Amino acid sequence: MLALLVHRLFKFHVPATVSRNLRTCYTIGMNYYEVSPVGALRRNVAVLTYVSELIIRPGQMVSIPVGKKNMIGVVVKKAQKPGFECKKILKVLFDTSLPEHLVKLHSWLSTYYSTGAGIVWQTMLPSGLSKNHRDKKITDTKAARKRTHILLNNDQQSALRQILNRQNKTSLLHGITGSGKTEIYKNLVCDTIERDLSSIILVPEISLTSQVVAEFKNEFNTVVVTHSKMTSVERFVVWKGVLEAEKPLVVIGPRSALFLPVKNLGLIVIDECHEPGYKQGLSPKYNALRAAAVLAKETDSRLILGSATPLVADFYLAKQQGAVIELNKLAAKNAIKPKITLLDMTKRENRRGDSVFSPILLKKITDTLKAKHQVLIFHNRRGSASSTLCENCGWSATCSRCFLPLTLHADNFVSKCHLCGYQEKTPTNCPTCNSTGIIHKGVGTKRIEEELKRLFPDAHIARFDGDNKKNDGVHEKYQALYDGTVDIIVGTQTIAKGLDLPNLRLVGIPQADTGLSLPDFSARERTFQLISQAVGRVGRNQHQTEVVVQSFQANSPVVKFGINQDYHGFYESEIQERKRGHFPPFSYLLKLTNSYKTEKTAISTAKKLAQEIISDFPDVFVLGPAPAFYERQRDQYRWQIVVRAKNRKTLEEIVKKVPPTTYWQTELDPNSLL
Repeated sequence: MLALLVHRLFKFHVPATVSRNLRTCYTIGMNYYEVSPVGALRRNVAVLTYVSELIIRPGQMVSIPVGKKNMIGVVVKKAQKPGFECKKILKVLFDTSLPEHLVKLHSWLSTYYSTGAGIVWQTMLPSGLSKNHRDKKITDTKAARKRTHILLNNDQQSALRQILNRQNKTSLLHGITGSGKTEIYKNLVCDTIERDLSSIILVPEISLTSQVVAEFKNEFNTVVVTHSKMTSVERFVVWKGVLEAEKPLVVIGPRSALFLPVKNLGLIVIDECHEPGYKQGLSPKYNALRAAAVLAKETDSRLILGSATPLVADFYLAKQQGAVIELNKLAAKNAIKPKITLLDMTKRENRRGDSVFSPILLKKITDTLKAKHQVLIFHNRRGSASSTLCENCGWSATCSRCFLPLTLHADNFVSKCHLCGYQEKTPTNCPTCNSTGIIHKGVGTKRIEEELKRLFPDAHIARFDGDNKKNDGVHEKYQALYDGTVDIIVGTQTIAKGLDLPNLRLVGIPQADTGLSLPDFSARERTFQLISQAVGRVGRNQHQTEVVVQSFQANSPVVKFGINQDYHGFYESEIQERKRGHFPPFSYLLKLTNSYKTEKTAISTAKKLAQEIISDFPDVFVLGPAPAFYERQRDQYRWQIVVRAKNRKTLEEIVKKVPPTTYWQTELDPNSLL
């Protein structure tokens, strides 16, 4: 009736989409709007002006003509009639607008990471917005955990009170592994729901989704899950459901869950906040922690960063702001700390031919399997760098200028620093002990798996790393891991983060120091984090557990801090190294990488840009140009420039100087320089 009345009063046709929902938009003359197209446009184009008879709210998504094709756009604001002819908005896609805080977050991401507005929208919005999707039922997770009513201990209650009473709503919850951070998260979600607000719980990657979902579905009936293993249709259905939801939700997913259109947001939790998975590798190369801080500010939400091993830079800044809340006690009553054995692999009695495993670790595995318990073998390696080590004393080749490990180049037998370009002839004798036992090798998870299958043919062995096929990841196999039907788990960092496995009794780390050989300022931090997190998979209950750590650098402070889970000791050591090397948090970094068919072109263009930066920005420090960590990729030669500055705005200005071609890639605030 209302639609008919409007038609009679104004004597014009009411479109079907309008008559269905007159609260959304209705016709009343010609209106002009600034619309931000979704997708790549020419540089520096953020909005275009369009005309429509409809009144459209900011945040509504529309179909618009751009050149000869139709695109999706987001209405930013109403505009004055311009002095040029405008194209018409073709269609309003959804009656419901995107929340205002998402539109503001989009603007911030585009500016802060110097990325085109359309590219940012592609990251924030699901694909297929203009398609007519049929309703699709989302397959629920089959993961299940024992439901127990857990009362918070005194340590947890104190941490919860501090979070709830803080005037500044951002807190870094630093809790040792097994201290019960998840129970605090659940209590915070309860408080948020009672205030009729929604929560977002971020996990670093899909491998943890099943466990976290199972935990929260035991307590809440409005849990919404999103992750990259869903089809595009499934992700769209989830997105649309959140857009139209009227009641408080508990959203769980990786970093992209931040962009779901949650209307009344009251809490953001970032679990395992130290993980590199929170930094996007493709443009816009945003950090989810920084984006979450902006979102929390715009919505006046609580932001909780939880980790047993937070990034040194984040911990430093949180300490400056008085935002660190400590959890130093295990949540489980009568929990028994694991027995830890550190084996020095430079000693021959700890080696067994060319085996990855020492005799001691092999015996521990045998005994654990006989007792029908679970074993986890963690291989601490990220990347594929060769390492130069002395088998006798543990010496490793490092750059005298950057204090970072050198990488062996076997073609001409030189060791290079991929940060500053320094190089030296690779020694055949150890400069420390004069031994000829210099080794250049690396061991991967596949070799570990093969050796275990040969040694333990009756054991059920599962490997988890970047080579897993579809349906073979931790997310899909979580229930088998939790139930203990997998006897030996082999994997990289995927299995070291946050997993709680009640049948696990032994953790083995065959090469604890491998990560120290990577030529990067964050190598020590990642090595400490992964060792500490792997050790933290056991010692969480009343069962006796063990950890066996093998290392060629058994005297390394990083290894010792890691196996003892001594975060504060590591932090005090590492912050001094960062200060000495002028690395974050004492500076900001910009990584510039080119890619050309010929090495000559890559070198010349890198040198030219480096010289321009030095000339135009005298206050910055330029490292390189030097070969990138992966010098040759897809038949392309890659060279790299690293710019260090006290002021981040300066780096944003430098990004604008980079040639707008596909030959150059820029990354502000890189987690790694590899």
